[in-house]
Amino acid sequence: MASDRPTLEVQERTEFGSRTSRRLRRQGVVPGVVYSGGKEARAFKADARDVRAVLATGSALLDLKFDGGDPQPVLVKEQQRHPVRGDLLHLDLLEVRLDKPIQAEVQVELVGGDDSPGVRQGGVLELVTHQVDIEALPTDIPETIPVDASGMEINDTLTLADVTPPEGVTFVTAEGVELSDITIATITPPRVTAAAEPEVEEETELVGEEAEGEAESGDEGEAEASE
Repeated sequence: MASDRPTLEVQERTEFGSRTSRRLRRQGVVPGVVYSGGKEARAFKADARDVRAVLATGSALLDLKFDGGDPQPVLVKEQQRHPVRGDLLHLDLLEVRLDKPIQAEVQVELVGGDDSPGVRQGGVLELVTHQVDIEALPTDIPETIPVDASGMEINDTLTLADVTPPEGVTFVTAEGVELSDITIATITPPRVTAAAEPEVEEETELVGEEAEGEAESGDEGEAEASE
């Protein structure tokens, strides 16, 4: 039975090393590795356009097909990108079982922030935690964790304890860390910077007056000397 997950077709990779990887990238090919618990990791290569198209779907779960074989569900473990251009340099995937819960890192998405009373009053909404750790079946891992900020006032703080996880998802924290210890978003009062401007203008006027006074004194001195 075919799944509705995006499928990435890859080929077995037998050549390794930085020189080989650079050559592959010049040819429009992305090198990668798929890991699996208890089995040896497999190196692969894939067309860069196909990889971009699959990643652009935003799906947390993909089907990986080696050399036209049977699809295997995988998660994106890591994307290594060029620090300046942003090009994908290497792709790490993780083979998973659909009936076994796993832990994953998911992006946080703020929603309703522009409609919040705090933002309407000029407050500054800041997303503090951009990713959270979750545990779920691979098929239940969401693309993002939506966080409703529409009710936030100025000086409000939203923690992970205030967020309702999607069905089948559990938030995971480090030992000794409570959900309420993780700040997701805050709204701070508007920043005021215009108060200092009159002082600058006043100082400019004083400098102008001093310069004018010195000029007048100089004129008087010249007049006395001419007499």
